[in-house]
Amino acid sequence: MANTVEFHGVSKRFGEVRAIDDVSFSIAGGEIVALLGPSGCGKTTILRSIAGFERPDAGSIRIAGSDVTRLKPYERNVGLLFQHYALFPHMTVAENVAYGLRHRGHPRAEIPTRVEEMLGLVQLKGFGQRRPHQLSGGQQQRVALARALATRPGLILLDEPLSALDAKLRQDLRAELKQLLAAVGSTAIVVTHDQEEAMSLGERVLVMNRGRIVQSGPPGEVYGQPRSRFVADFLGRANWFQGLLGETRGGTALFTSQCGLQLFVNSSEALAPGAVELCVRPESIDLLTDGVETKPGHNRVAGEVLDVALLGAVRQVMIGLQGGGRVLALQTNRAGDGMAPGRPVIFGVRPEDCVLLPAHGGDDRRPSALT
Repeated sequence: MANTVEFHGVSKRFGEVRAIDDVSFSIAGGEIVALLGPSGCGKTTILRSIAGFERPDAGSIRIAGSDVTRLKPYERNVGLLFQHYALFPHMTVAENVAYGLRHRGHPRAEIPTRVEEMLGLVQLKGFGQRRPHQLSGGQQQRVALARALATRPGLILLDEPLSALDAKLRQDLRAELKQLLAAVGSTAIVVTHDQEEAMSLGERVLVMNRGRIVQSGPPGEVYGQPRSRFVADFLGRANWFQGLLGETRGGTALFTSQCGLQLFVNSSEALAPGAVELCVRPESIDLLTDGVETKPGHNRVAGEVLDVALLGAVRQVMIGLQGGGRVLALQTNRAGDGMAPGRPVIFGVRPEDCVLLPAHGGDDRRPSALT
């Protein structure tokens, strides 16, 4: 059975450092949530508090509706997968997977069947008698996952589960890990500092900074509608402009940047005219070839190509604006369009792709209760 998780006003200090600062959130049963943030922001402390390895200074933690704040780790029915797997080198793969089952008093006669079931689930059938040193990094990760899932925990906690792998293998295992978590149906919390990992694994992303959760939502929403400059910059590259916002009429307003760039943007009357910051993701910049018109309702801006850099499947185009500003665009590689430094270019931007924030990037320290 998948367990719910609830944090209520949880705080934790280590000396003068406030690792968790009045954090509240809830996670539904069966939900896969990614806890994302820079090193030292408190995300691992949250995970260790849920597991029972750290006791909060204030607040409460509930799993499946029961208060577990003071319970010991083995009393919580939580599966754990660590960054470096923590496999026992003197044990076989099968013995590693069986460890939690034996420790929790699972019927001895049923353990071999359960171990084989788990090894089949992680595509390691026939590997039971090998030792950890005989496995690749990806195979060791699968063994650690099988061990974490063997006891059928209602909640599984994964601390940087793919960070010890090389980049190519990490990408290959993301989809596989998500499928495995969905197949077992347990609630899962994945701690990571990798933005792509968080957005590909999590059905919901909780972004942390300096001990607090500063934004929560589906990956596309958090990426496309950041509430602060910190969130926008941490999740990916962005073009930023400082300027003035005019009055909102019919959900649209005119933004004028300090370099003279003017864009119509979607706006709310709740945001008063005046100084604001504007964020546009590079992939939202639509570069137009000769003779191609912008789509109805799109902003149309003239510029000059300053630089073109190939980044594998995509290319990065730096555009100089007439008023002296610059815009970074990302596009898929298309041969023969003549995109080269010195070429005049027109680009389009949809009003809905322009994200407005109060001047100085919003407040990423604002506490909130998140569901």
